[in-house]
Parts: sequence; C-alpha cells; structure tokens
Amino acid sequence: MPAEPAPLVLTEEAVRLGRTAADRADAVSQCGELLLELGAVDPGYLPAMHEREASVSTFLGEGVAIPHGTDPSRKFVKRTALAVLQFPDGVDWGGSTVYVAIGIAASGEEHLGVLTALAGVLTDPDKAARLRGASSPSDVVALLAPEREAPA
Repeated sequence: MPAEPAPLVLTEEAVRLGRTAADRADAVSQCGELLLELGAVDPGYLPAMHEREASVSTFLGEGVAIPHGTDPSRKFVKRTALAVLQFPDGVDWGGSTVYVAIGIAASGEEHLGVLTALAGVLTDPDKAARLRGASSPSDVVALLAPEREAPA
C-alpha cells in the first residue's frame, strides 16, 4: 500500500505580509505565535524557538531567517507547518537584516521540500528579491511551494 503524500506545510493563511518587529526576539515571537495560531504547535514550542536563536542564528542570507525550535522541542509540534512573515523595513538579526522570517514547526522531515525550494530561491537573486517584496500570500506560496498545483 503506498504511503499517503505528506500534507502541504505552507498555505496562504500562514503568510503575513507588511509586518513590523521591534527586534529579532519580537520577530521570532511573531513566528511562534503564528505557528500556535495555525494549530501546529503547543505553547511550549515558543520558548524553544528563542533558545535555538540564542544558541545559533537562524539567518540564512538574502534577507531570510528560519526561526525554529530545538530538537527536544519537537514534542510540542502537533503537525508540520511553516509561518512566513515579511518585514518590509527589515529587522536587525545580529548584524544582518532580515526581511522574511520563516518559522518552522517540524517533527519529522516533511518540511524539507519547502526548504529545498527556499534554497533555490536564495541562490537566485531575482527570486530572493521577489520573496522579500511579495505583495500577496499566493506569491509567497508559489515561490516556496512550486510543486503545489493551482486549485481547479
């Protein structure tokens, strides 16, 4: 019997554009709060996101960071999901500027397809600029989950 396909981990309701954050901690909190709102995590996951950020910066380059919890915090993940927040004015991320923070909740490997797509975006300056300047949630989903078929 074939395995069921992994559920889509990035949806338009998980994208928030035009946000502001006082600092990196505020941006990480906003990512965690959106994951909580989406029903992807229990509240215990949020402090672990700050713990991870304090130990290793989640800045990837091209104005993007991927805040996520620690390995032990996977017990607080109810389902794999991403939360994408755009900060048009940028957020200081320990000396780098982040315009897009992608909160990750994952208990397994389901998020790797989106991270692979993200790597493709970050290695293409035009696509990275489109992500930073996206004007609709559907633009973000199209960039980060290109394998998703358009609704019929």
